[in-house]
Amino acid sequence: MKLMTALVDVALNLNVHQENLQRQYDTERNKAAGKRANDRLEMLLQKRKELQQNQEEIENMMNAIFKGVFVHRYRDLIAEIRALCMEEIGVWMKRYSDSFLNDSYLKYVGWMLHDKQREVRLKCLKSLQRLYESRDISQKLELFTNRFKDRMVSMVLDVDYDVAVEAVRLLTLIFQNADDVLSNEECECVYPLVYASHRPTAAAAGNFVHMKLRRHYDVEHEESMAKERGKRSVNGEFIKLLLTFFLESELHEHCAYLVDSLWDHAGPVLKDWEGMTELLLEEIGEDEEGLTDQEESALIELMVCSMRQAVEGHPPIGRTSGKKLLTAKERKQQMDDRVRLSEHLIVVIPQLLAKYSADAEKVANLLLIPSFFDLDIYCSRRLEKYLDLLLKQIRDIVEKHTEKDVLEACSRAYYTLCNEDYTIRNRVDIARSQIVDTLVEIFTQSVEELLHEVGETDEDNLYTVATSLKRITSLYNAHDLTRWDLFDSCCRVLERGIDTGEIPEQIIIQALLCAHFHILWRLAVISEYPATKEQLIRLRKQRKTVFAVCQHSLSNASTRVREQSFVLLCDLLVIFSAQMTKDGREELQPLVFTADLPLVSELLSFVMDHVFVEPEEDGDDESLKIEMLHKRRNFLAGFCKLIIYNMVDLRSATDIFKNYMKYYGDYGDIIKEMLAKARLIDKIECAKILLLSLQQLFNELLQDHGSSVDRSSLSFCTIKDLGKRFALTFGLDLIKSRQPVVSLHLDGIKFAFQQYQPSAVASPPLNLPFLDVLSEFSTKLLRQDKKAVLTYLDKTFPAPLTAIIEAWLPLGSYRRSLLTRGEDDTMSMISGRATSVRSKRAPVTSAKRRKLEVSALSSEGSWPQSAGSLQIHGKLRTPMLTSTILRPPQWDTGSLQSSDDQDSEKGSDSEFTNSQSWLESQRQNKQQSQRIQKNRLQKNQLRKRVKKQQLLSLMEEDGEESEGGEMISDATSERSDTNSEISLPAPLSRRGRAGMLQDLFDSSILDIDDF
Repeated sequence: MKLMTALVDVALNLNVHQENLQRQYDTERNKAAGKRANDRLEMLLQKRKELQQNQEEIENMMNAIFKGVFVHRYRDLIAEIRALCMEEIGVWMKRYSDSFLNDSYLKYVGWMLHDKQREVRLKCLKSLQRLYESRDISQKLELFTNRFKDRMVSMVLDVDYDVAVEAVRLLTLIFQNADDVLSNEECECVYPLVYASHRPTAAAAGNFVHMKLRRHYDVEHEESMAKERGKRSVNGEFIKLLLTFFLESELHEHCAYLVDSLWDHAGPVLKDWEGMTELLLEEIGEDEEGLTDQEESALIELMVCSMRQAVEGHPPIGRTSGKKLLTAKERKQQMDDRVRLSEHLIVVIPQLLAKYSADAEKVANLLLIPSFFDLDIYCSRRLEKYLDLLLKQIRDIVEKHTEKDVLEACSRAYYTLCNEDYTIRNRVDIARSQIVDTLVEIFTQSVEELLHEVGETDEDNLYTVATSLKRITSLYNAHDLTRWDLFDSCCRVLERGIDTGEIPEQIIIQALLCAHFHILWRLAVISEYPATKEQLIRLRKQRKTVFAVCQHSLSNASTRVREQSFVLLCDLLVIFSAQMTKDGREELQPLVFTADLPLVSELLSFVMDHVFVEPEEDGDDESLKIEMLHKRRNFLAGFCKLIIYNMVDLRSATDIFKNYMKYYGDYGDIIKEMLAKARLIDKIECAKILLLSLQQLFNELLQDHGSSVDRSSLSFCTIKDLGKRFALTFGLDLIKSRQPVVSLHLDGIKFAFQQYQPSAVASPPLNLPFLDVLSEFSTKLLRQDKKAVLTYLDKTFPAPLTAIIEAWLPLGSYRRSLLTRGEDDTMSMISGRATSVRSKRAPVTSAKRRKLEVSALSSEGSWPQSAGSLQIHGKLRTPMLTSTILRPPQWDTGSLQSSDDQDSEKGSDSEFTNSQSWLESQRQNKQQSQRIQKNRLQKNQLRKRVKKQQLLSLMEEDGEESEGGEMISDATSERSDTNSEISLPAPLSRRGRAGMLQDLFDSSILDIDDF
């Protein structure tokens, strides 16, 4: 391919030389007859002929390479080769368009747009981009564009983000350089991508939308119209087009994503805040059409989002950018934009608030603008009068509105303007205190009238209490209002509501929030400055009151009151936990609060009643379902937070774990995260909690279906699936989870054999089917732990001699799960290393030895061993095949040492009893040593002879393989015929038997004997 590219360059050079020679020839030929040089004409003709011959040779070589190499390699099995072919053919068509820019070559690029590999599709798109960059070349691609346009449009939704970005850029070039090629329906396929989470894709789509809108916008006409009307901005019509696109698309409710998509290409227009405010404040004549109410709301939202983008510089939530740090130039640009924004909006914002003060949605968005100001400009530019106008408008809005969003926006604006770093703080603090004084006075008078009323309550008075308390609570959230001492009044309202039930839920909720904020501000002051004993006692009393009221409200008839009480309790339990005494704050120890069992039970009951509910209760509205699901997830997260921070006993999570599988789609991530954090607290206790949840589900199943449990029923299979999912949470490292898993198995066995008394004729335990659930955890046991658990099972709970096999099937299934090889063969490094060493050293056994081991292991693997095998028609008969192999004796130093010690002890005894002389004893010792040496020599010869037999058996193994296999099958079939009533486990493989010969760990470290 690179050779072909080089030939293309040579062909281009030849074309240039031919054009130069043709120009020289024409010039010389056009001269007069007396001035014409015939020799030069002949020379030029000769050179042109040579260049034409060279050109033909080059083209022949290129055709040969294309047909001999490219045609076969563009569909090569290797994706890199296909991608290289597409990249190079794009270079050929761009450089040598006279020869390669035709449909016979373009078709290959079009075909490879359907390639399965992203690299190939990416190279095709980039090659086409180089072609569509030129308007002249784009006109020549009309047939190709119409043929493959559908595929190029569909690639904007490619599974690979990079391919989708390049596809959008290609369509932008086509729209820009090829007139009327893309229809409106095809353009609408790109519009939704401006709201994509992938920012490069959204930015590319934003460029496409910007090009589309610019085509409907005449710059010169707008400039002339702006001069006639005396407007400073010329972007008014473009802003209207953008608003129309945002409203008519109906693709997304959040304008911030559209602003971020257009920011790189339409940034100057989005920063034209003068033009936006002119559109909002302009006076409309009789014959003119202004903005509609919907367009005004959209324009205010667009303006606020553009201000946030200019000042903060980060994309909206869910859309990440590759940049982490801003450059010095970008930081300077942000500062300049903030100054320009502040200079204009400080003057205009009071007018905007005055005009739209009655519209809650517009006011809530407009009150976000002061947070983007450079507040120094109020003083440096002598604009204090506009600050007074702004504070007056905010006060009027607080007194006029009761919507939560508007009141929170006002509170946030006061908080922004009260920044201690600016000199305007005193003015704002005075204005804030005035509005709070007014609200507190109204609230206090209304509460006194409400508490002293007898009989029916006045509706107007209730409304006054509710609205004033709502405004105070919104301000209390961001400002310290403790000096007005509203706690006692709120508690009196709550007591009246609890005693009589006459107080509306709206007032109770606001009173709870107000009391909650009060103790939090008190705690913040005490934590920051040294507190007196009286302050601590007072705060402790107030904290106790709030906890008691919230706990009592958990049983309130109103659902909203119960929900608010639950949220406040979860937050307060975290705030007043033992962690508040850390970092040298031991004096706060009297304020620590620990949840007692009744409180935890009520919180857990709330979770079970309000979180784990069926979705049908939310109705058919999808938006309502999403909102309710979000609320329930917050409830569950609040309670799980108490568990993972060890503020509530871990056993409280049992009921939550029971619903792990049933509600996995809604809360699976929260429960899984809680389980991971709980393991960090106590691995063994966490495993026992998981087992407890399974046991409770099993007990519920027994209560519903009686003593007999159908192991194939849906309910039982659901419990098994939950156990399987719990087993997966233990991970792949079996050594780390060794103790918890073993503890889980032992407790599960005890539960399965609960209230079981072994006897000769006994019915199976009621909980025996639970062993099927427990077998799901057997794969998480190490091999030596499986053996230890199996030993514990046989020793502690032996099965009866005579029983019905079908009733004891769960026990057999569980035993087989302990006998089979588990994940520790591959996941445990220690076990794997030890097994590999043994397998390398162990000699290959013969077919006859395999017969012996199969029969031996099958008899050893039958269950149960402790009390004899189960039988129906009598005792088991002995197997018909018996091994006749002579096993070599096990030689070790211990046996030799024991024989030597025995002989020496005999000699010493004879010396002591007979009191022989020293010479006689020396002679006997000499004879004894000779006897020992002779014995050792005989043993060494026998050992050599046994090794020789083993080597001969190795040589005979290949010849006896088939015969041995038949013998094993015959032996197995005869044994199965003899014992057809017993279901024996399958024989273990050679590697499995080798692993059982020696344990890597002593079972005593698992404390099996203590159970």
